[in-house]
Amino acid sequence: MIIGGVLAVVVIVFVVWQLWPSDEAADAGAGAGVVVEGERPLAALPAAERNDYFDAPPENILEPGIDYQAIIRTENGDITLDLFEDVAPITVNSFVYLANQGFYDGTTFHRVLQDFMAQGGDPSGTGGGGPGYEFVNETDNDLAFDHRGVLAMANAGPDTNGSQFFITFTDYPSLNGGYTIFGEMMEGDDVLSAISLRDPQTATTDGDKIVRIDIVEKEFE
Repeated sequence: MIIGGVLAVVVIVFVVWQLWPSDEAADAGAGAGVVVEGERPLAALPAAERNDYFDAPPENILEPGIDYQAIIRTENGDITLDLFEDVAPITVNSFVYLANQGFYDGTTFHRVLQDFMAQGGDPSGTGGGGPGYEFVNETDNDLAFDHRGVLAMANAGPDTNGSQFFITFTDYPSLNGGYTIFGEMMEGDDVLSAISLRDPQTATTDGDKIVRIDIVEKEFE
């Protein structure tokens, strides 16, 4: 009976060892993902590997007749943005919801490229984080990356929007049609200029911090 029990334990240990991933496999999985290529505002990892905070996009919380604005509070000052709730309602709804939930509090501008854009909204600070859900692009409109201060969603391909967003430093027409524009800067140009440049693939320090994002609601006149 003792011998039979020992054999059973050995078999169980062997099976568990076979199912447990090796260190090499774990390391490979940790480094897997879409590589950021060139000047594209990408959310780098597929949804399954992102930080999961919510199971699905939020239900509509936008109220008719209300103009929504966002104030990005940084350690260097504020950036005020007008949100395009009429043109990109799904995107604005998600952004407003996450901001009101405190999702962006303490996150950083993790990817800031000269003469291109400042990208933030990733809770992991790596470019691979998100809210746990994705939603569709809203690009069937006349909006374009034709001036400084355009607010848009970063993505890893069509209909993979999550929480990451970017603000352009200049016009960038090659982005037209590929990224949902959902707002533009109203105030804080000097604060935008002061955001520290950062390439997440080579950086050794964290990006500039977003203290929080406040949502302002105003009735249309």
